[in-house]
Amino acid sequence: LSTANLSGVFSPAAFAVACGWFLFQAVLERALPCKVVEGMPLPDGSRLKYPMNGHAAFWISMVLVAGELAARTAGFDMVKLEWIYDAYIQLAVAAIVLSSALAVALYACSFLPSRMLAAGGNSGNPIYDFFMGRELNPRTGSFDWKVFCELRPGLIGWSVINIGCALKQYELDGAVSPAMLLINAFQGLYVWDALYQERAILSTMDITTEGFGFMLAFGDLAWVPFTYSLQARYIVENDPQWGPVGLGGIFALHALGYYIFRASNGQKDQFRRDPTHASVAHLKTMPTDRGTKLLISGWWGAARKINYTGDWLMGLSWCLCAGVDSLVPFYYAIYFAILLVHRALRDDHFCSLKYGADWKKYKEHVPYMFVPYVI
Repeated sequence: LSTANLSGVFSPAAFAVACGWFLFQAVLERALPCKVVEGMPLPDGSRLKYPMNGHAAFWISMVLVAGELAARTAGFDMVKLEWIYDAYIQLAVAAIVLSSALAVALYACSFLPSRMLAAGGNSGNPIYDFFMGRELNPRTGSFDWKVFCELRPGLIGWSVINIGCALKQYELDGAVSPAMLLINAFQGLYVWDALYQERAILSTMDITTEGFGFMLAFGDLAWVPFTYSLQARYIVENDPQWGPVGLGGIFALHALGYYIFRASNGQKDQFRRDPTHASVAHLKTMPTDRGTKLLISGWWGAARKINYTGDWLMGLSWCLCAGVDSLVPFYYAIYFAILLVHRALRDDHFCSLKYGADWKKYKEHVPYMFVPYVI
């Protein structure tokens, strides 16, 4: 690449913004009041403690965005969020560089003494281990790098990118379209929900099982914010002009997906934290030789990955916000379907190793993976 071409994809200013945003979210994680909770038991039986203040960090970030909008109405235009749309590629490249540098540092630090390694990232193959992540819960003091990156810089940044796209549409057209409002509302709700339910992530495989390497660092900091915002970016100059019926149908699809996603995940998380809680105590379970119980009724008796179904339906509604004239906005639904199937099959394999013959019995109780009586 020539210097001119390189300057078109890498910008020191964009890199400074990406690093500044990362540091800003880290300061919020350290400084904001929080409730400290324990995570799931680690392989050695211990439990790590985590500060839960992501919800507050989300709203402080949104207040800053609102402050920028208020400042411009007062005649101050020092920062324009429309720049996010204009510098989209440079910001994405900056996020890739940042996540790659973090992955290198994490891999190097995993060789320090007394580090708990992830079973899936300790193969002895350096390329594979770098990608998957050797260390299970890399920390600097009490600062947990994996949990922080899972929910803070990339996820909240995704919402800010969407807002920047909406402002760019307003700059170009003098109005923000219903489709743009809907995609901002849908995906903003998704981000808010993840941070409001922040504690639920502590029981996910990303936290309990996966190492923190390039795969998760790149996914959290670069892939999520800059590919999941594609629909908003597309709508800026390709608004589908949906009418009330179309918008209503998209809204209904999203509402169905969100209900399935939130209700099933909430039930699972509550059962894992306290199986005697009134909301889950009535559910049927199957005992295992490991001494644990598996749900075979409720949402998790309907299908083994029913939450994935709700998640995908929400994603499909996001794609539909951008219309049906191009396949480009539907990349997410296609990619996400492949990802969820792959993850479901991988989880099935891990569980078969974990539970042995009990997993086969469990699948007889819950034979469907995604949709009851279908698949």
